Amino acid sequence: MSSTPMPSTDWQEKIAPEDDERYAGYARQFAQLQARKSARWGAGRALHRKQLTAASGTLEVLDGLPGYACHGLFARPGDYDVWVRISNGGLDRAADAVPDIRGFAMRVFGVEGKSALGNGPATRQDFTLINQEAFAFAGAAEFVDFVMAAAGGTGTLFKYVIRRYGLLGGPRRLGRLMKQVGRPFSGFATEPLFSAVPMANGPYAARVRLEPASSNGAAVPDARNDWDADFSRRLSLGPLHWDLQLQFFANEAATPIEDASVNWATPYTTVARLMLPRQDTRSPEGLALAGKVEAAVFDPWQALAEHRPLGDVQRARKAVYFASQKGRGAA
Repeated sequence: MSSTPMPSTDWQEKIAPEDDERYAGYARQFAQLQARKSARWGAGRALHRKQLTAASGTLEVLDGLPGYACHGLFARPGDYDVWVRISNGGLDRAADAVPDIRGFAMRVFGVEGKSALGNGPATRQDFTLINQEAFAFAGAAEFVDFVMAAAGGTGTLFKYVIRRYGLLGGPRRLGRLMKQVGRPFSGFATEPLFSAVPMANGPYAARVRLEPASSNGAAVPDARNDWDADFSRRLSLGPLHWDLQLQFFANEAATPIEDASVNWATPYTTVARLMLPRQDTRSPEGLALAGKVEAAVFDPWQALAEHRPLGDVQRARKAVYFASQKGRGAA
């Protein structure tokens, strides 16, 4: 377990009166985009459309955690069943070697407590993680505008970045984004994965990281050509393990809630361990699970109230994810 100073509870969200209307507009934009992409690729998500594989396992919440960590899912030690979905982040079903954000979503079953959506008791706790430690955009507006421009093709995207960031700033901004998306990635079993945006942990605020165990094995150079093959081969040989860690809010300057582009520098505290036992993802049972996972919802707002998503990007997700779920018949 990492050593960390006492986190601060002196955080706050900055919610404007017009935010709900703004988020509803984003939801409509993504619903239209999803419909266009589904006409080409078949029914699916707006983002993270290409599921690579799925697996099942156990999340063990550890004993002896510091008091500030002991909230919600982490309030007491215990074991929980989990589903895992790994995916490419793009709008299309592109080849794995194409630069992209990689996604690792996890559903934890059997939780107890009020729902973050305020609609009764929670039935699960979802985590949505990516291979980027910080979000590429400060807020939802910039992200949505970028995705809509990118969906229009290279010409539309280039015109957008010039218009938004200027003749000099546009190419620099686009270059930074492409570098971030194209950052080398060795695989889902060998690299850390991050929430990139915060959630509540009781009265505290925290980001989440999954840190892979060394026993998962070394990276394989050609894994990038088929992420499913790499992940499934490892699972067919033996169990895979990760530490689930929380990184806590310290102050608004170093760990802002509303600016998702700032990478927090506070330490991580290990609170749980994820274990996927040896399994054959290509077996009839494995393929049946993959079908269930593909049809399921993975949404950070499907959560305990004590782990309510925080910040502008997370609030936008509440509207956008629900519209996406309705668009593919999952809600």
